[in-house]
Amino acid sequence: MRLREAAVLLAVAAVLQGCAVPPGTAPDAAGVESGPETASPAADEPFQRGLASWYGLPFHGRRTASGERFDMNALTAAHPTLPFGTRVKVRSLVNGREVIVRINDRGPYARGRIIDLSHAAARAIGLLGPGVKRVALTLVEPDPG
Repeated sequence: MRLREAAVLLAVAAVLQGCAVPPGTAPDAAGVESGPETASPAADEPFQRGLASWYGLPFHGRRTASGERFDMNALTAAHPTLPFGTRVKVRSLVNGREVIVRINDRGPYARGRIIDLSHAAARAIGLLGPGVKRVALTLVEPDPG
């Protein structure tokens, strides 16, 4: 097994055990929790809660960490540890809207954020205006066919 594959497996194990990201912090004066919350995933249960942000035009067409070209109109996202190709349901904790994205990049790099959504994914959950929103992430089982 190559070193990179071993690192990915360890990262996935850490996320699944709920220790990949430090637990959330208390809400600040504005009532926004600054840190992510991670838990062991169960069927159809969120495994991580925290802040989502989005990225778009300046990165459109550039290579992602997975090697594919970033398409701001595709339902994709950047996550710090999940393996590329993982499908994740992102649910807004503000308005309840949901979108399923495929992880194809690394990030976000801003403190306290757990996922960066493509422009299309951010639009689907109403994230474009505020730019940052509280979300819950749930792993999506692969299609059986």
